[in-house]
Amino acid sequence: MLKVLVADDDQGLRLSVKTALLATSKFEVTEAFDGINALEKAQGANYDIALLDVDMPRLNGLELLKKLKEQNPGMIVVMMTAFASIESAVQAVKDGAYNFLQKPVEHQDLIDILDRAMNALNLLSNAAASAPVLGDTDRKFIGKNQHMMKVFGVISKLSKVDTPVLIRGASGTGKELVARAIHFNSHRKDGKFVAINCSAIPENLFESELFGHEKGSFTGADQRKIGKFQYAEGGTLFLDEVGDMPVHMQVKLLRVLQEKQFTPVGANREVPTNVRIVAATNRPLEEMIKKGTFREDLFYRLNVIPIFLPSLVDRKDDLESLVSMFIRKFNAAHGKRINAISADALAVLKRYDWPGNIRELENVIEHMFIMENSNQLTLASVPELILSSTGTVLPEIPEVKIMTSQVESSLQDEDSDLELGDNEDDGGEELTAPLEGGQALDFNAEKEQFEKEFIVKALKLFKGRINQTALHANIPKKTLLRKIEKYGIVAKDYSS
Repeated sequence: MLKVLVADDDQGLRLSVKTALLATSKFEVTEAFDGINALEKAQGANYDIALLDVDMPRLNGLELLKKLKEQNPGMIVVMMTAFASIESAVQAVKDGAYNFLQKPVEHQDLIDILDRAMNALNLLSNAAASAPVLGDTDRKFIGKNQHMMKVFGVISKLSKVDTPVLIRGASGTGKELVARAIHFNSHRKDGKFVAINCSAIPENLFESELFGHEKGSFTGADQRKIGKFQYAEGGTLFLDEVGDMPVHMQVKLLRVLQEKQFTPVGANREVPTNVRIVAATNRPLEEMIKKGTFREDLFYRLNVIPIFLPSLVDRKDDLESLVSMFIRKFNAAHGKRINAISADALAVLKRYDWPGNIRELENVIEHMFIMENSNQLTLASVPELILSSTGTVLPEIPEVKIMTSQVESSLQDEDSDLELGDNEDDGGEELTAPLEGGQALDFNAEKEQFEKEFIVKALKLFKGRINQTALHANIPKKTLLRKIEKYGIVAKDYSS
């Protein structure tokens, strides 16, 4: 549930907005009656979204916006304004507000804009998990401290300008997430975000893919095609693995960046373009420049504000927070309620070198989700590759033995009752064998008592985990569940 601060000196409007937000069950709402009151409530509180009136006594919305952004650069701020102050609201967007709503505020407009804001907020959070920063790649990164606030600040600054951005880092470090965060928190957020992988395009089709072509311009061009630049008009074009772009295409890309226009293949007209370029690479561009495989002038055109993403092996202090993020993600995706990772499993993950970085970590956590039977991720669900790479040996599971073959048979198939004495000649005489204290000898009663004790013992041994108990105690899972219900056993009672 997201925390929202609503600041307006109009009590009726505050009530209207609060009612609309609470009806969605997505938001927790706090009211403030003016700018100073809002600033006081924001101290020490971590609001996700702020809805601010432009005209408020003591401290107006524009001044409050700047102060809230200083406290928390990652906060999503939406301005609310009357028609007379639209220009002020537009200026607020330039100063870092996400968007603005015109009064009187329509409930559906409010929900729609906050849905888009939540998408932007999620992208910021995911990008922050990837820890983009300016400067030296040897810096240490920690997920939830002052360094992460700097990350939000960098994305916030990049979101206010149209300058080309170059994102650098190894494969799997989250470069596209950062590119999306920049786009969806910029004034281009309502435009398209178009991603293209430069390493996946055949060299002879590259120009057509970027700039489009006219019908008949080359063999197979049986119709006119719009290229990615034209498709992304007004939005952002993300060039992933730009280091793999052919040199002749680097020249054409440089021309587009300089002149803001391009020529489709086979055309004799110039097409103007309004697209923001965000590029990414894991290649050593400086070395490629020396070898002549990447143009120096294009490098400097793209490298105005570089972002360096560290490998996961260099930021293992972030591992626990990243795992927690993926646990929340896969709980939603798989409908589970896993709430943590065990200390020994986390220790093994921290010893691993993570050559695939955050992408590999995400895949590993999903693997553990699928394999896990308890309410936390344990060592038993860690993939074998990581166990062997870190020299980890799972503890042996103690063997559970069933004392008699007859009882084992009854547990495996309840319907296969043992019929004792069918072939014996008892001479028609009914015999009973009393036990001490006069209690009759009753096989069914004794069998049920043993079954109950055995199942309780097995559940204790395997900490209430149904699948593990069924597997290692040699009981079909369906039979085990039926017996648990029959004897009124609660498996969770033995989980600790």
